[in-house]
Amino acid sequence: MKTFKKIIYWSLTVIALIQFIPVNRTNKTVDQKVNFVTVFNTPNNVQQVLKKACYDCHSNETVYPDYAYIAPISWSIKHHINEGREHLNFSEWGKFNKDLKKNMLKNAGQSVKDYSMPFPGYVAQHPEANLTKAERVLLVNYFEGLLKSENY
Repeated sequence: MKTFKKIIYWSLTVIALIQFIPVNRTNKTVDQKVNFVTVFNTPNNVQQVLKKACYDCHSNETVYPDYAYIAPISWSIKHHINEGREHLNFSEWGKFNKDLKKNMLKNAGQSVKDYSMPFPGYVAQHPEANLTKAERVLLVNYFEGLLKSENY
C-alpha cells in the first residue's frame, strides 16, 4: 500500500510539473493577399466547409479548445497542428510555388475523398467537422476544378 501511495504521489507531482512546460499557441498574422480563400475568391459554401473541418490544423487561424491547455494533451495537439501546417497551410497559400500548390490540391482532394481527412481523432472531439458526403463532394470538386484550371 505504501508503494501505491508513492506511485500516486509522484505521478500527480509529475503531472502538475509538466503543466509549466509552455506550448506556443500563438497564431501568425494572416496576410489576406496570400490566403487561399481570398486568392481564389472562394464561394461561401466552400469557405464554411474549409473553416469547420480544415482550418484548425491547416491554417494560421487555429482555434484552440480548452483541453489544448493541459499537458501532455497540449503537446500532441500542437504537434498535429504543426504537421498539418507543414503539409498544407491555407493562410500562406500565395507563398508556395506552382508545383507545390498542385501537389497540395491533389493531396487535399484525395485525403477528403478517402476519408483520411479531417483526421478521425479531430472529428471525435469536433463532431461539426465530420463532413457529409455532399460536403466531401463539394470540396473534392472545388479542388479538382482548381487543378483543371491550372490557375493555382
